[in-house]
Amino acid sequence: MRKLTEEETKVFFEKLIKFIGRNISLLIERKDEAHCFRVQKNKVYYVNEETMKKAQSVPRDSLQSLGTCFGKFTKTGKFKLQITCLDYLAQYAKYKVWVKPQSEMSWLYGNNLLKAGMGRITEDTPANQGVVLFSMNDVPIGFGTTSKSTQDCRKLDPTAMVVYHICDVGEYLRDEDTLF
Repeated sequence: MRKLTEEETKVFFEKLIKFIGRNISLLIERKDEAHCFRVQKNKVYYVNEETMKKAQSVPRDSLQSLGTCFGKFTKTGKFKLQITCLDYLAQYAKYKVWVKPQSEMSWLYGNNLLKAGMGRITEDTPANQGVVLFSMNDVPIGFGTTSKSTQDCRKLDPTAMVVYHICDVGEYLRDEDTLF
């Protein structure tokens, strides 16, 4: 495992800031344990520093994963968040959307969220902002990008798109052979 390069760090943090804003400092500056981000085979992992030091004795080829996978870098240098980071995004999310029970399955099958399926939305959510989606029982079920701001959402008809799908917990089943 290696540290992120300067360019990788910039791209990675820009993506994270879209979802958790300034709360990104809470991921790094934790009071209980020191954590860091490391890269292994183009995937970024969130690792406890003590565990990372112990894993340095394992050869790179033998090390499959370590810590929580936040996502991976594409061949073009962009960063794609994966569903495995949902617990951290949900914990520190700046903007949230709650999904009505009748629309949860649609979201979990990879569809975008319509206004009719939106239960609540955080006040003052801007357009094109990263949001974490929750069931009405406050269980995180995925994340996406808003298509309209909170004020614009109130004026939309029920069939209008509110959140564009990026990732959902249904991916654990659909992509189980590639996620680990």
